[in-house]
Amino acid sequence: MTALASTTVANLRDLGGIPLAGGRKVRGGLVLRAGQLDRMDPETDPAIAALGLATLVDFRSAAERADYPDRVPAGARLVVADALADTIASTVSRGDFDDKPAAAQLKNILSDPALAEEHLGGGRAQALFAETYRALVSSGSAVAAYRTFLTELAAEDAGPLLFHCTAGKDRTGWAATVVLTLLGADAKTVEAEYLAVNPAVRAAFEPMIEGFVAKGGDPEIAQAVIGVVPEYLATALAEVDEKFGSMEAYVRDGLGVPDEAVARIRARLTEG
Repeated sequence: MTALASTTVANLRDLGGIPLAGGRKVRGGLVLRAGQLDRMDPETDPAIAALGLATLVDFRSAAERADYPDRVPAGARLVVADALADTIASTVSRGDFDDKPAAAQLKNILSDPALAEEHLGGGRAQALFAETYRALVSSGSAVAAYRTFLTELAAEDAGPLLFHCTAGKDRTGWAATVVLTLLGADAKTVEAEYLAVNPAVRAAFEPMIEGFVAKGGDPEIAQAVIGVVPEYLATALAEVDEKFGSMEAYVRDGLGVPDEAVARIRARLTEG
């Protein structure tokens, strides 16, 4: 995986080059991941201009999209695939958060240590993310979102595709995990790619973390919501194993993506 030095898109990474089974690798320039795209500007950012993006897949909620709408390059199209709509509706009904996932509310959460402790202290942050990752596998909105994502990747006329959420770590991380597993990456490689976003995400929020801790906030809460850890990914993978038995069965039977579409994805995105 290659981190791209974009000046207008945070956490931009090309999955190209990741090693796969049989000496193959992911073909470069065709499937990329990132954080939110509200500042993306091909006219001033050579890294973006060089990608020739054809499709953007946005996994964010309606509220996130309204606050920070994607900037869509000329010639590209935007596909909305709200992965956590059902989960957000559930947490709002319980009074836990408003209409955005925790990862999209970092500024609010980390501005008030008392609020953070109330909602996320005592292991509640970890429990919240475990619930979120199970929902990324099994909720109706996530099933629809990831079916849409894989269908776009499998399209006969598909070009370079960039998928993203807000921080580019959870909803986006699960999408990358699904694709890489289907392509034949082993578990160690998949986990390494998942964790590789941590330095970029933590650097982006470092001033916020420092301010939170300086005001008496629990650093464990900050790290739980800002970074990703192996346990989060393991929760989603365990959900796949329990309900479907394998990633292939999850994609075919859970997401409803036919084997022919998966075959097209493998043909397009692998080389070597």
